Amino acid sequence: MKLKRLIFLILGFLCLGLGCIGVAIPILPTVPFFLATVFCFANSSQKLHDWFVSTKLYKKHLESFVQKKGMTVQTKLGIIIPVTLVMGIGFFMMMRANVLVPSIILAVVWVCHIIYFVFGVKTIHKRA
Repeated sequence: MKLKRLIFLILGFLCLGLGCIGVAIPILPTVPFFLATVFCFANSSQKLHDWFVSTKLYKKHLESFVQKKGMTVQTKLGIIIPVTLVMGIGFFMMMRANVLVPSIILAVVWVCHIIYFVFGVKTIHKRA
């Protein structure tokens, strides 16, 4: 096995594990890790890529984003809320310690995150 394929394989399983943990622990973002898993598996093994694309995890968290370039409101909120909570805790702790510049950087990153998910990612409405 080529070294490049082996590295992508290891990274793919690492991202898959972190994404699965993120399903249970809302602090860890699921979607970015699953996107990385798809990328790594596609570069390491077509068989693993095909397997992951057929899983319920992929279908629930990524399929609409990959195929339709959008997310449901529920998926967007599932990403925005935990990230906001984690960044808010970090921001609060840095402000308590009078660490101004990193607090401003974190606030700018948070605003960019919100702008991206609200305006950059298309909202898909579920049909009943």
